[in-house]
Amino acid sequence: MSKPGTRQSAPAGNSQSAPAAAPSALPASRSARLGAFLLSHLRPSLAFLTVGGIVFLLDAAMYNLLVFWTPGGGWGEGVLHAHPIPAKILTIAVASCFTYVGNRLWTFGDRPAPHTTRSILAFVIVNVIAAGLQLACLGFSRYVLGLDSPLADNISGTLIGQVVSTSFRYVTYGRFVFPRER
Repeated sequence: MSKPGTRQSAPAGNSQSAPAAAPSALPASRSARLGAFLLSHLRPSLAFLTVGGIVFLLDAAMYNLLVFWTPGGGWGEGVLHAHPIPAKILTIAVASCFTYVGNRLWTFGDRPAPHTTRSILAFVIVNVIAAGLQLACLGFSRYVLGLDSPLADNISGTLIGQVVSTSFRYVTYGRFVFPRER
């Protein structure tokens, strides 16, 4: 006889033991679904962040050249120093072209090819909104706080603005620009 709450071993010579009580199937299926969900989003998330990281560097380099570098004069006040918003609009527009190609071919390349006109229109709308978010961060720093140093512009317009706009883009690209099904 065994004590209550302990398991008895199988009799000698019997290779089959009593099956252990199976934990509830609900948590196992929940964890399996969670694991599948994470795996299905890991690759596209990493690809999206890689494309975004490359384009982030391109955007930052172009902006700094336009606003803080003078041809023949070096670093200081660049040709668009007095006009940071138009400079940022230009760099966002160039960066957005690279973003579309990178995300269409790599991040969301496993999805059906979208109707080009619809996809590009959705991409433009999403990026105009995202650019507005990024420009608002730069404009607040420049015109409300009065900060116009390279560090302030790069923190507000390039770093904080990029985080805000990239978060918005990640959610909207997968839903509206490169949807799984139509």
